[in-house]
Amino acid sequence: MIQELRHPVSPLHDLHGRHLEYLRLSLTDVCNFRCSYCLPDGYRKPKHAPAPLSLEEISRLVRGFATVGLWKIRLTGGEPTLRAGFEDIAATIAAVPGISRVAMTTNGYRLSERAGAYRAAGITAINVSIDSLIPDRFSAITGHDRLSEVLAGLDAARAAGFDCIKVNTVLMRDVNDDELDAIVDFVAGKDISLRFIEVMRTNDNPDFFTRHHLPGASVASRLERCGWSRIAHQAGAGPAIEYVHPDATGRIGIIAPYSRDFCASCNRVRVSASGRLHLCLFGDGSVDLRPLLRSDDQHDELVNRILCLTYGKPSAHRLHSGNSGTTPHLASIGG
Repeated sequence: MIQELRHPVSPLHDLHGRHLEYLRLSLTDVCNFRCSYCLPDGYRKPKHAPAPLSLEEISRLVRGFATVGLWKIRLTGGEPTLRAGFEDIAATIAAVPGISRVAMTTNGYRLSERAGAYRAAGITAINVSIDSLIPDRFSAITGHDRLSEVLAGLDAARAAGFDCIKVNTVLMRDVNDDELDAIVDFVAGKDISLRFIEVMRTNDNPDFFTRHHLPGASVASRLERCGWSRIAHQAGAGPAIEYVHPDATGRIGIIAPYSRDFCASCNRVRVSASGRLHLCLFGDGSVDLRPLLRSDDQHDELVNRILCLTYGKPSAHRLHSGNSGTTPHLASIGG
């Protein structure tokens, strides 16, 4: 249960002194891939699932967060581009005063066709999930033989002129960890960056996690042996540990939620496709903001609710004790 506290320190600071400036907004929980670490059996629509937020509700939600100083929105899913009207939603968000960055995370579906349209809609940063560069292995991980399409989409994104392009790779022991060097080499000479992500335990994958979790520290050690140097934490960067190399254009980041003090620099909150505020990906509860999105006249009430709720953001998750909160799988609120 999220506790609502009455006296926030200042706009979008929580009681632990963290500056919250980043909203991960899920547009749909539907995904057309069947990734082994997330939705191995494919998406199954829950019974009595609420409709996703409308364009008008999304606009009111984002204006509320922008009013209290939030400046970055990441559109997630599921697969966000499956949402009807995706580009209109992106353009509406990009036009909200105070929002200076609209990003998206995608599995690359139709990216080769739509990259230019996404950029024209106001999206400035894009993360593309690529968990293997070996076609058969990519197919085994994702359930789709689409590696060539996704790579073509990555090229299209580079041509479209996004300010920031990243490749997300979930490294898994005995699945794709032998590709670490190949994936690093793939991005090193390009104007893109890489995010290695630890497998995270959710309520539906404990056995998979036990078999395939690869600690971020082991990845960091391998990078350092290859001449990559850790850099100081950048303002607004969130919890990623970043590395640079003198011969590489892009950076490599490691998302290691099982590392010490991972949550100390957390700068984000999440809202589900139906309008529920989650203060942590692995928290115990959420609060429905949708009743405050029915009318523009509710703006002040929405802002006050956002301030009070975000102030009570918990200090850390409890993954280390095997507690994944109420998160059933990573597609449910954007991973």
